[in-house]
Amino acid sequence: MKTTYLTAVQSSLLLLLVCVLHSTSLRSQEKSFDFGVTLNSDTFFGFYPTFQGSYGDPEKVLLTFYGIHWGGGTGAAWGNWTEFGVGASFSAGEYLTINPQLGIVSGSLLSSGALEPSIFGDGIVPNLTANLASDLLEGQLYFGLYAPLQDKAPMGETTLAYIHYWVNTGIKASEVISLGAHFEHLINSGGSKVETSTDVYQWVGPYIQFTHPNGGPFARFTFGTDVVDGAESFFKLTTGFSF
Repeated sequence: MKTTYLTAVQSSLLLLLVCVLHSTSLRSQEKSFDFGVTLNSDTFFGFYPTFQGSYGDPEKVLLTFYGIHWGGGTGAAWGNWTEFGVGASFSAGEYLTINPQLGIVSGSLLSSGALEPSIFGDGIVPNLTANLASDLLEGQLYFGLYAPLQDKAPMGETTLAYIHYWVNTGIKASEVISLGAHFEHLINSGGSKVETSTDVYQWVGPYIQFTHPNGGPFARFTFGTDVVDGAESFFKLTTGFSF
């Protein structure tokens, strides 16, 4: 187990170093710095503010960074869980960008199964985000693996690991309003004493979004059904601003 954790840490740190060095070595004089803040609330995670930023040449490779204040909601029960990561964003055509990132989480959810005090390096989060943006269509694909970096679980207890992904796509009905559909899946994928993976939730439903015509502020409301338990509904409210 310790060898597996060490190998994961070494590989992840190497990937992180390559992304940062490659992104910051750009020689173009036309560099930009972008930053956005988002406030989120949903049925499972509660309230969690996020931020994301990028720096570099928009036509080449951008250095990216992000943070999630999971402790603002449900995450408070996981030792004020906090996530921070960096990566690089690549253009994959006129309307598509691909952004692999590597995050580190601190708290008590993964390495101790939410049973011990908060620790730095509770887990590691290799993740990938793909964004679609054209005059007519919008969409996003996210995939993240939340894996424990240590084994701090009390005797007889287990560490935890999760797979979290979503995909959504929509049509821009006007320069202000867009309508679309959202699917999101959270899986308890394993741990030191977890033999089989289980679904935490599978959300399916529509969304409506309002966006300033020139960029900047936006608001999105998503709602629907939890497929894991058809008697339960889900709802997600997101609002933010890009600078």
